[in-house]
Amino acid sequence: MILVVGIGWALAATAYRRAAAGDCLDCGRGPRPGSTLLQRIARPAVWTAFAVPLVYCLTRWAWALGFSLGIDPVFYQEGKEEGLWLAGAGLATLGGLGAILTLGLMQRWGEVFPRWMVGLRGRRVPPMLAVVPATFVAVLVTSAGFMYIRLVVSRGGVTAETWPLELPETLWIIWGAALFAAAMAYRERRRGTCGTCGTCGRGEAASR
Repeated sequence: MILVVGIGWALAATAYRRAAAGDCLDCGRGPRPGSTLLQRIARPAVWTAFAVPLVYCLTRWAWALGFSLGIDPVFYQEGKEEGLWLAGAGLATLGGLGAILTLGLMQRWGEVFPRWMVGLRGRRVPPMLAVVPATFVAVLVTSAGFMYIRLVVSRGGVTAETWPLELPETLWIIWGAALFAAAMAYRERRRGTCGTCGTCGRGEAASR
């Protein structure tokens, strides 16, 4: 419910800002290319969405490599014997790959399939192929981030002994917000000319 309210508030704030700045109410484009708020924050958002999950990944890879990072030695040893840290490293690797894919939201290979992709190379990447999964992941990790924050608060906060277990997940709301902003900036940039009421006409005639 809180997430839905937050999304509604963000949409209302966006509409108000567009009206106040004289941007198109539909596409959000300003009078100059790249002048919208989304385009100005696109790169910082992408780099944030790339970096935050790596905090989680690094702790899980460290555990798999034998570094306990200060958590209880008995608990760490039990997890090692049960293969828990190897499983966590596997999930972290998937997260790392996702972080790398996030960079495509501001790279050419995120708009045109690279040469090594036989059968697709040189073709334009459909915008929704990136926007839909990025948005889904953004909503998922933001929701999970709020859940972890509530859990950490109920336990009395992050301590020197528990930070590897709890701190990375509390940053997921930042990851989700940044990923969503990056995805929306990518979508805005890839759209063709705005034809709302025939008065805007901003943007390129074809998607980049």
